[in-house]
Amino acid sequence: MELEEKVVEALFRRHMTVTTAESCTGGLIAGTLVNAAGASKVLCEGYITYSNEAKERLVGVQRETLENYGAVSAQTAKEMALGAAKAAGAEAALSATGIAGPGGGTKEKPVGLVYIGCFVDGNVTVKECHFNGSRMENRLMTVQTALKMLLEMLEERPN
Repeated sequence: MELEEKVVEALFRRHMTVTTAESCTGGLIAGTLVNAAGASKVLCEGYITYSNEAKERLVGVQRETLENYGAVSAQTAKEMALGAAKAAGAEAALSATGIAGPGGGTKEKPVGLVYIGCFVDGNVTVKECHFNGSRMENRLMTVQTALKMLLEMLEERPN
């Protein structure tokens, strides 16, 4: 069974819905979930928040957060996950913000730096990742890591 099928099944068993707020993955997390049969029962909607303006307007990331920490930060990933869950009325949410490459990195925030937020039942976990593949490989690794995070948090929760 593929990872996305396990996630969809776990959400369905728990009568939960999920949403996504994606920057560097550009909808790839939601698109991967849709690969699983039954995704329509658990995936309510997704937000592609590539720009800072979209992060603010669609999922409620605070302007101060973006100014103080930047779009690629643990704080922004957390607010993206919280805001997406609230906007969609979902019990779970995944967010991803980072620098997929090949350009755009700095010494402080290199290419491959990604923050993934995972919201379940009011709790948010943020993971800092350092990937070193191509742009597409970094995006795919982000998706896999996000889905694993969600599955782990769901498995900790009783059915």
